Amino acid sequence: MSSSGVKIPLYILLGILLGLQYPLWLGDGGLLSHWRLKQEISAQKAENARLKERNAALEAEVRDLKEGYEALEERARSELGMVRRGETFYQLIERDGQPRR
Repeated sequence: MSSSGVKIPLYILLGILLGLQYPLWLGDGGLLSHWRLKQEISAQKAENARLKERNAALEAEVRDLKEGYEALEERARSELGMVRRGETFYQLIERDGQPRR
């Protein structure tokens, strides 16, 4: 067999090998796709942890509002500007004209 007779089957086999490798590395379900999916899972886990902390804080606030009057009173004072009977409310004005509570 001549040198060119060996090269043609070699190139064909090399082409087949490269054709079979493409799905493994770059195709759907390949290593690149797997790496991207792992990155998305990691980002989603971080987001879930952040939302879990937020939900726990909201749950504690709801529990405080249902059970205790201190949290309800604090909210009425800070958000609505309410005062108790017999209390005197003083509002301090800073020099730049912005009211301070």
